[in-house]
Amino acid sequence: MRRIVVFGTTGSGKSWLAERLVAEKGLRLVELDALFWGPDWQPAPLDLFRHRVECETRDGDWIAVGIYGQVRDIVWQRADTLVWLDLPLPLVMWRLFWRTLRRIVTREDLWGTGNRESLRRTLLSRDSILLWALKTHGRNRRRFGAECSNFAAGRTVIRLRNSRDVERFIAGRASFAQPLAA
Repeated sequence: MRRIVVFGTTGSGKSWLAERLVAEKGLRLVELDALFWGPDWQPAPLDLFRHRVECETRDGDWIAVGIYGQVRDIVWQRADTLVWLDLPLPLVMWRLFWRTLRRIVTREDLWGTGNRESLRRTLLSRDSILLWALKTHGRNRRRFGAECSNFAAGRTVIRLRNSRDVERFIAGRASFAQPLAA
């Protein structure tokens, strides 16, 4: 595993797992959110975003974290391993709630952009990350299953379905290369 993509629905623990793998394997982290978001939550224009991702994944070994469909063709084609965090919705929502609350309280600067999560944006906005996760969880699960099948040839696909799977994977105690059947 030298070029790894960690993906899953919003709040599934992608960044946390990628950081653990970076520390263990010594690979470079490619955070797709950092390449996509600018100040004031402005997204990068598509051409610029694709260019940034192209440059970051062209050479060397890396772990890319994110689920952006706009660049999946670039990142997944270059990967040798796809790690899918396919966790249950209640667990995702619980983790996302606490992560978001921590970020609000600490006023964490996200990706060096000056962007911060806020109570207003989280609870009273159409852009609520909690609402987004709730609306996209099932759709992402179906989409990721189909897309993994399309990109599986020549790659290891690891589907982690619960916290125990994640811990066993990190500890290296089990082989998770598995068929994508539900």
